[in-house]
Amino acid sequence: MNKINLASYYPIVDITENVVFANNGNVVLCYKGTLPEIYSISEKDFQDMHGAWFQAIKSLPTGCVIHKQDVYLKQKYNSEQLPNTTFLEKSTHKHFKGRGYIKHQSYIFFILTKNNALNNSKFVNPFRKISKSILREADDTLNSFIRSVNDSISFINNSRKIEFVPLEAKEIHTLTHNYFNGFNSGFDTDILLEKSNTTIGENHFDALAVNSELCFGESVQTSKTNERFTSDDFVFHQGFVDGLGLTLNENHIVNQIIYLDDKQKWRKQLDKKVEELNKSSNFGSQNKVVLTKIQHILDQINADDHSRVIRGHLNIIYWAKEAQELEKTASKIKTEFKELDIIPYYPRGEERKNYILNSYCCFSSNFSNEDLYVTDLKHALCLFINNSNYKSDPTGIIFNDREHNIPVLKDVWDEKKKRIKARNFAIFAPTGEGKSFLANNILRQYFESGVRLVIIDLGGSYTKFAKLYPGKYAVLRYESGKNLGINPFYISDAMDLTPERLEDLSVFLFELFASDIKVTKTQSVSIKKILRFYYDRTSEGHSLDGFYKFIEINQASLLSQLKIHPDYFNVTSFLHVMSEYVGDGLYSFLFEVSEDQTYKIEDKRLIVFELDEVKDNKEILSVMLKLIKSAIQRTIWKNRAEKGIILFDEFAKQLKFNNVLESVEFYYQAIRKQNSAIGIILQSINQLPDNSTSASILENTQVVYSLNNEKGYDGLQKRLNLSSHDLNQLKSIKNNLTGHRKYTELFMKIGKESNIFRLEVPKEVYAAYLTDGPENDMILALYKKHKCMEKAIIEFTSKT
Repeated sequence: MNKINLASYYPIVDITENVVFANNGNVVLCYKGTLPEIYSISEKDFQDMHGAWFQAIKSLPTGCVIHKQDVYLKQKYNSEQLPNTTFLEKSTHKHFKGRGYIKHQSYIFFILTKNNALNNSKFVNPFRKISKSILREADDTLNSFIRSVNDSISFINNSRKIEFVPLEAKEIHTLTHNYFNGFNSGFDTDILLEKSNTTIGENHFDALAVNSELCFGESVQTSKTNERFTSDDFVFHQGFVDGLGLTLNENHIVNQIIYLDDKQKWRKQLDKKVEELNKSSNFGSQNKVVLTKIQHILDQINADDHSRVIRGHLNIIYWAKEAQELEKTASKIKTEFKELDIIPYYPRGEERKNYILNSYCCFSSNFSNEDLYVTDLKHALCLFINNSNYKSDPTGIIFNDREHNIPVLKDVWDEKKKRIKARNFAIFAPTGEGKSFLANNILRQYFESGVRLVIIDLGGSYTKFAKLYPGKYAVLRYESGKNLGINPFYISDAMDLTPERLEDLSVFLFELFASDIKVTKTQSVSIKKILRFYYDRTSEGHSLDGFYKFIEINQASLLSQLKIHPDYFNVTSFLHVMSEYVGDGLYSFLFEVSEDQTYKIEDKRLIVFELDEVKDNKEILSVMLKLIKSAIQRTIWKNRAEKGIILFDEFAKQLKFNNVLESVEFYYQAIRKQNSAIGIILQSINQLPDNSTSASILENTQVVYSLNNEKGYDGLQKRLNLSSHDLNQLKSIKNNLTGHRKYTELFMKIGKESNIFRLEVPKEVYAAYLTDGPENDMILALYKKHKCMEKAIIEFTSKT
């Protein structure tokens, strides 16, 4: 049979849940897997997963066939998961749409063969046997087999690294159709099985296999050195056959098939082979090599009481539209095998047809003894692929994977607290490595998804991105002789004057008036009474200056009218101290009310405090820090249902301000009760003093970002208790700032999960995040011209 029409020879009789009843009498239990992200796994993780597979499989019944199938398909990224509303979202959506990548899906099938038959003739065309439907009855053997497989899958899933779930009937039919349709899309086709060529639709197919003990070199292991990332001072690991998986970057399927045989039968078979080879070893060096290999396998089996003798088969089926492309793929695969010290078998003609057809799950019991190597189960499991693509969360911040630079969404907020209990974050990177760029990327996406932001900044890093959202932001910056641009007393109507607002105002006033004194309850009640009286008697134009004048005018009768004992509130002292901030006082300009100032801070979803100009002026800095506290109370703390983020940029410099570390620790403690997070940005973790306050901050920081640091990462590892693989990941960071696809790499750890991600952005987003240099000056000049940041960026990017 050289032509197969799947409709006429359909291999499945029936499907019950994930149990397939095949037309040849086999029963197949089908599962699909979620594997760890590539590059996220350490040497120990590979060993642990190997051990879990061994424990899960070793006790399955004799006669069972296990078929692990990893399908890799070239795809185009469709951007459907990315938001596409705002200017920068649209740019990102467009930038990545159509980008090529490899889609990977891992399956595992457990096959109960008809009559436990595992001894087949050399070539089995499975379709030749299909004549009429054979529906196997459910019996004790089948029920027992299903229970055993369920136990195995439960064991694997309990290892927590890997998860396999039952395939649905629709998915099984789709997989069958795609397999025998040659992964052609848009049309159905026949399989043409010529001796010289195997084609399915537009695709030419070929195969390479490991089908004998002679294929293997000295040894196999659970992992090997990843030469791409390993350097002189660290070793980066990958799975033993990972080079045949995701990084091959071609259309292909890796099939790993294990026949669980009778241990004694195949031990005898090996003994017999050794005996024959001993007799003939003098007739040639090849016989000696074979004898050595088989004796080694036999010794391993005899030495290990827990060994499980199996017959195994590994093949890679690959395809391409052009025959030349097929040769290139074959060359890549052979190179990978050479790296593993494995000599693959290249099937031709009838053999190739046999391998391609019988690598479908219902038929994988059809291989003959000549297609299978004999070894121990532990040996065979080293050939399992145990990792996959980067995993996107349903929602999150967009980063890029390390393999194809396609977007990956990472939920660093973790609403349901599956990975982290505290969503506070820290960014570590030396000057010039792009920490503000990274922070802009994270905060901008948070902001566009509805999160409120309060940013305390020393370098003007966020003003440009803020200007993309006119009316939604406030930048509070000190300029000598100018007001701060905020009126804490402003209300739009009487409904604004809530108990919380009065509380907030009273705290603000006392921090200005009596920052060195602990405020008593009687003082607090007194000021709130006076504030209510002021708002009752004054219908508009509320301000600090107005409040001051109101007290000054009414000071003779104010306390008696409000029944406040003079001991509870010292009017004279209050007027004296506050005179510095009103009228012709030294700092009166700070709270002057300009004509256009009619907004409330609560209306703004993005508030940026720029402290660079005031860091050396203790008094103005003190006022700014009080305003920050007020802003946090009135925005981030205001509504627990609303998400909020407080960011301290250049945190080490802010630590030089009095009481900042204690204030931040207070925010870390209080934020647990809010639906909010705190972020800090440091050049080095060693800038945090090594004390209990810093330890508390780090303990409550469960999302960590680090960019490249040429000085190393020892301090980071020590203070954050990073694993050796975390350190290896950090050391493997490599940026690419030239060529068509520029990106920086960053280490990200969410709870216990870590990996290296890339940050690649379209030119419009790059322009929005720039914080200094001639390009930034050009954009700001264009903004001055257009009075619109979006227009400025569009004009800038059209010229570059």
